[in-house]
Amino acid sequence: MRHLDFREVEGRGAGFLALILLLALVTLAGVLAGHHMDVEGHHVTGMNNRIVWGLPHVFAVFLIVAASGALNVASLSSVFGRVAYEPLARLSGVLAIALLTGGLAVLVLDLGRPDRLVVAMTHYNFSSIFAWNMVLYTGFMAVVAVYLWMHMERRMHRYVRRAGIVALAWRIVLTTGTGCIFGFLVARQAYDAAIMAPLFVAMSLSLGLAVFVLVLLGAESTTSRPIDDGLLRGLARLQALFVSVVLYFVAARHMANLYVAEHAEVERFLLVDGGAFPAVFWIGQIVLGSMLPLAILWGRRRVTRGWVAAAAALVVLGGLCQLYGVIIGGQAAPLAIFPGKEVVEGALVAGEPAGYRASFPELLLGLGGVAISGLVVVVSVKVLRILPRRFGEGDDDNAGADPESGEQAS
Repeated sequence: MRHLDFREVEGRGAGFLALILLLALVTLAGVLAGHHMDVEGHHVTGMNNRIVWGLPHVFAVFLIVAASGALNVASLSSVFGRVAYEPLARLSGVLAIALLTGGLAVLVLDLGRPDRLVVAMTHYNFSSIFAWNMVLYTGFMAVVAVYLWMHMERRMHRYVRRAGIVALAWRIVLTTGTGCIFGFLVARQAYDAAIMAPLFVAMSLSLGLAVFVLVLLGAESTTSRPIDDGLLRGLARLQALFVSVVLYFVAARHMANLYVAEHAEVERFLLVDGGAFPAVFWIGQIVLGSMLPLAILWGRRRVTRGWVAAAAALVVLGGLCQLYGVIIGGQAAPLAIFPGKEVVEGALVAGEPAGYRASFPELLLGLGGVAISGLVVVVSVKVLRILPRRFGEGDDDNAGADPESGEQAS
């Protein structure tokens, strides 16, 4: 490893204190919303007997999936030897832990009876994918923490690559496990597909990098630590590649379902006549969350910081829309419990779509998880040596080179 000058963020200006206060208030609002739902019961939410995973689950799964992908930059540096990204490795690891912390906090408060979490942590049913994910989530935090320690302790630098390889393998397995929650769920025709596992891996790469880029640009503007132009262009091209991969898996999933007759009605519901869900898919996920970022990142000859930030924000929006359609749309789709038969009783269970309207406490709980992630990142860069004096300063081996021209960035 090269020697890089990492420093804590200095100063306690009004802007820093205002940011901490804002994140703390949103976190408190999320905790109070979770407490309100726990005390009053889930009838205060938009959930029902059909929609048992609501808007908080959309935020939680987004944060968990993005946590895996946030480690992209650390893997590029430590595993694949891209030294240009080495100054960003520590921020990559901290962001991964922060996002997973926020996502798990939302899950604990949303599922009900958070006081019984110790039961889930001490009694495992390994025939359930949920039990495996409990091990994968906590193990991921431990692996990334060890990676960060080896990166920050000079005596352990020779082990950084080994820790990076373990972290890379672990996060792929973790995201595969998250996708398998839906891929193994045979009770919903919109799920129950093996392609959900690689789809979630691809989503993690795209969403995690988008969140990382937004945090990185925020750190540049608030700490006056400039980012090398070539480094930023490399991240932008990588973002476009990941968005394209997600689009490929989304197309493959829907084409396969359209080919299979038993999934035709579900696909029609999600893509054509499912109320708000087709609009969420076509406008939110495909146009705004995929095609427009690709047009920005690949269609412009010169991509500025503003355009990179806009593309990353659109990818985040598209990811939320995609997870909304997968999680809530998959539950709302009509159930074909007796294929080929006409259901004369129990129409609310079979043959009819389920209704759902998210409540304000659900939104607060989801935003609270985002705020927790933000607090972890802000406090970490304040008290630990996470950020270098300059992103990309003194890089060698073509660090900061423009991926298109091969020239050194100034």
